[in-house]
Amino acid sequence: MRTLTLGLGFILSISLTFTINLAVAAPPDGLVYALKSSVVKIRVILPNGHYGVGSGVVVAKDQVVTNCHVVANAHAINVIKFGESHRAVSLKADWEHDLCIVGFDGLNTTIVTLGESTSLQYEQSVFTISFPNNSPRPLTTYGAVKALYPMDDSVIIRTTNDFRLGASGGAMFSDDGKLVGIITLKSPGRNAFYYNMPVEWIKNLLKQPEIAINTKGELPFWDAPEEKRPYFMRVIQPYQTKDWVTLKKLSTEWLQLEPKTSEALNYLAIAEYNLKETKNAQQHFGQVYADNKYHANALLYLGMIAAESGNKDEAIKTATLLDQLDKDAANQLNEKLGIATDNECQVKQC
Repeated sequence: MRTLTLGLGFILSISLTFTINLAVAAPPDGLVYALKSSVVKIRVILPNGHYGVGSGVVVAKDQVVTNCHVVANAHAINVIKFGESHRAVSLKADWEHDLCIVGFDGLNTTIVTLGESTSLQYEQSVFTISFPNNSPRPLTTYGAVKALYPMDDSVIIRTTNDFRLGASGGAMFSDDGKLVGIITLKSPGRNAFYYNMPVEWIKNLLKQPEIAINTKGELPFWDAPEEKRPYFMRVIQPYQTKDWVTLKKLSTEWLQLEPKTSEALNYLAIAEYNLKETKNAQQHFGQVYADNKYHANALLYLGMIAAESGNKDEAIKTATLLDQLDKDAANQLNEKLGIATDNECQVKQC
């Protein structure tokens, strides 16, 4: 255990061994290859006669989970695996959470192991398998967990794994090969945020009764009117457009509604920092980091505040810790400090 005591009124205490384990690293090729057999392409015939495509994951015998927005109101639903097409025969739907389980006869495909989304840590490495852009074969992306948003007895998972049209319903795995999320949506704009639905909701849905396969679909939580969407979605636009006053207002409302949600406090601190309310921002970032030692964003801002306050040595120590969590964030802080990083990850003056 390594502890760095900084002069900002808080203690940075973190296990470097554990954080190294959380670094983004590819799982064994054999594991990824084996899991690809459990991810299927879904093709639907839409009411207008056009085709739509998405991805799905085999979570029980002849049962495939996908996003409801992939299959809702389709005239026909098929999965394509090993060159064969199978037509849907049953449906279970959790419209609110955008998760549907579609049943097929004779799919005979390996079933994935269900993990626990609630056990994920910030900066933990994850990988996805899906069929983006109507790819003829499943493709893999590698990334890390960046935020967890509590919702309905589980967590929405934001990661760095980007995705394209057709990936919806695809699988997100932890490095031990357990399913921990379903690729679902991204925020608008160039610097999009990518969100995945948790596996706990799949476990609940598996226990639910089947409904008619032609049941009219309902809108998910993320497609509600703006004022009824979760705050983790509502703060993104003012954050990306740098509307700090609105961000402060929304994050304050969020914090009042969910006082134990660290991301609400994180966005409030971001707004305060950019509104030059540095003392409040420092206090709130420190609280976020105290609650979650893997919160790279809070650590980055604390390092920036240290640098701007003239505490360069403390900012350098913060950058050293940050390098164990998020190298891009560490490089951002080092750039502010006028420091470069060599191949051995040792900092040096430019």
